[in-house]
Amino acid sequence: MKITHEVKREACGIFGMCNPKHDVVGNIYYGLMSLQHRGQEAAGISTIKNGKILTRRVWGLVSQNLKSKLWRFSGHIGIGHVRYSTTGTSTLANAQPMTDNVFAFAHNGNLADYVRVRRNLEHNGFRLKANSDAEVMLKLLRSNYEKHGSYVEAFKALSRQVEGGYSIVMLTKNRELIAARDPLGLRPLCQGRTGGSTAFASESVALDSNSITLVGDVKPGSVIVATEDTRKEWQYVSCRRRAHCMFEYVYFSRVDSILEGRSVYDVRFNLGINLAKTYDTKPDVVIPVPDTSRTAAEGYSSYTGVPVAEGLIKNRYIHRTFIMPRQKDREAAMKLKINPLKSVVTGKEVLIIDDSIVRGTTSRAIVNMVRNAGAKKVHMMSTCPPIISPCFYGIDIATYSELIAAKMDIESIRTKIEADSLGYQTLAGLIKGIGLPKEDLCLGCLRGEYPTPYAQRILNTIKENTKPSKNRLWEAELSA
Repeated sequence: MKITHEVKREACGIFGMCNPKHDVVGNIYYGLMSLQHRGQEAAGISTIKNGKILTRRVWGLVSQNLKSKLWRFSGHIGIGHVRYSTTGTSTLANAQPMTDNVFAFAHNGNLADYVRVRRNLEHNGFRLKANSDAEVMLKLLRSNYEKHGSYVEAFKALSRQVEGGYSIVMLTKNRELIAARDPLGLRPLCQGRTGGSTAFASESVALDSNSITLVGDVKPGSVIVATEDTRKEWQYVSCRRRAHCMFEYVYFSRVDSILEGRSVYDVRFNLGINLAKTYDTKPDVVIPVPDTSRTAAEGYSSYTGVPVAEGLIKNRYIHRTFIMPRQKDREAAMKLKINPLKSVVTGKEVLIIDDSIVRGTTSRAIVNMVRNAGAKKVHMMSTCPPIISPCFYGIDIATYSELIAAKMDIESIRTKIEADSLGYQTLAGLIKGIGLPKEDLCLGCLRGEYPTPYAQRILNTIKENTKPSKNRLWEAELSA
């Protein structure tokens, strides 16, 4: 087994729209604004104007850097992307949409076998400028399309060439908007229609912000081609298995989104109720870690009668610390991001509810904040079960070294974060809260069992041959 050190980061937000009567550049902008929580490192937009694909990619937030001179990108068809910031160096060459003279391509997801696929492309003479799986997939799709002359066959071939989770929006020089989803449905992608317009987005909130009616999810293993006049859908590959990412419901998606017909709000509310049913903790007040845990705290409170209060006040100008690139940045941002409200916690037995505990450093900081603010006791609960294994499909949980539950039992974690008690969501409670069958969920990071073979092989090989590694596991290239 060889370990490479190429940096790739794909766990983002995508939006695409086609409208025969109106300019869509404003819709794309508002769609990306609604998806900003999915990526804050870079943003981009591509449209077709005067027969050419025009693209702009910028660093930073959509509202700060993408808005300027958007009128230059006016057109009836376009796509957009926000990029998720993760570990490692970054270049604008890795931002999306990625383009050539035929396609503009944007996706949300991750290839488990990225290194293997990239090396195969280079061996076959392909020139690669970036170090992103988006570029790899664009090259493969164009090659497949040129060979087969069919988008259905191009995506069918792609599904045999790569392994991972991906939701895709593309533009073509023929004024086509293409949307596709991986055969397992690992990454989300919904679709909406209003009047003559068609739109696709990582989450339904991006449709809501544009007053576009949600009509459902893009089916796993399907491809849709929309033009200003037509809309056609094909199943490019059939797979009876589904593997929807549980972490989308627990943390990543906005609470007002609808995923696979499930309200994210309802899921998180139910997760809070199940915590209340599972643990016999008797706090004076329950406090959510803002913002993703607020709904779960409401669920806990509704079942127990314990009042829920905003005991942690969030600085709205500090963005999501989980998706900041470096640990020291996350720690510094946490001090600026959250401040305890002494009047709520002083002299109280406090229960803090968070969506998940990944590294443990944030949990410890928050527990100490609340205790130093005067709390008599501080209990901690997580709406997600212990995360014990990396993710290969698009959530940046990539190494054993950063997973506290991979190294410690619950009592040791409780001691580490300095809480008076610690309770995790049960696996059964998580599945019940989401409301999808267990076999339709990807629970790889909770169980170490993955829905695709190469990801499982990487993990098993590393477990058998090495100590837990600091390397990102999808950067592992396995020997034949």
